[in-house]
Amino acid sequence: MVQTTGSAGYAIRTGDLFALQNEITSRLANALGVELIAAEAARPTEHPDALDYILRGRAVLLKPRTRDTHREAIDLYERALALDPQSVEAQSRLAAVLENRRQLIADSAAVDLARANRLADQALAASPRYAFAHYAKGQVLRVQNRWEEAVPEYEAALALNRNLVYALIGLGWCKLYAGSIGEVTPLVGQAIRLSPRDPLIGHFYYLIGTVHLLQSHIDEAIVWFEKARSARLSLPFPRSRLASAYALRGETERAAAELAEARRLEGGDLFSSIAHLKAYPGAWLGVPKTRALYETTYFAGLRKAGMPEE
Repeated sequence: MVQTTGSAGYAIRTGDLFALQNEITSRLANALGVELIAAEAARPTEHPDALDYILRGRAVLLKPRTRDTHREAIDLYERALALDPQSVEAQSRLAAVLENRRQLIADSAAVDLARANRLADQALAASPRYAFAHYAKGQVLRVQNRWEEAVPEYEAALALNRNLVYALIGLGWCKLYAGSIGEVTPLVGQAIRLSPRDPLIGHFYYLIGTVHLLQSHIDEAIVWFEKARSARLSLPFPRSRLASAYALRGETERAAAELAEARRLEGGDLFSSIAHLKAYPGAWLGVPKTRALYETTYFAGLRKAGMPEE
């Protein structure tokens, strides 16, 4: 390995310099990409074409994810497909947002997922080297609990586009579900370095917090869940995991407050009991090793926070 000497007199490996240069370039590319998408989407267009609608859909998804933003993005991608039915990008991005919407609108989950799968397959058949199509397919496989099949899709996406940070996050979740928990944090750390101001940064923090919680690193888990909360990640599951972590540290009042907030955000009876929560397929996914860790940490903490068994 070639070495050079920095101005402070210490040795710097050439390989490290190249890696740092690549990371800085990737970070700038991600930041610039977000700015360009938002600017281009805001440009008045009297006669929008398919690309205009795609950019507008991408800009909408830079906002906090809600039913309304998902509905708006889907409508824009649908318009893009109507203008260009063979658009691989429109197919892939519509597949990804349909897959994601199923978390917010349970009534349409099965229909959304089936269509997302068809769209991702169409995009891959037409353009097997399009990174986002592999990402969309990975997302579909992940929510079907087919983690081992999803991993190569995410890896293919990253091989084709190393700046695709959401593929790093999807890969991280698959590693967690598959029991390779030690491999998750480096993936998320890379995503954070590449996109430190990402609109979905709270989701990145949430995944790292989950890893620490399952490893019984309670103080570290709380730090990351609080960061997710500060990033305005207004989803119920991060709050429920923060409630669990607080309870495991003996802070029962704070735990009860976070659990109440999780219930408010969810709006139903999902967090009314351990039995209800365990019946929900997204509550504790994974191989037996991972599920056992959820039992001894997440659910144990929720019991301490006051969640009844039935």
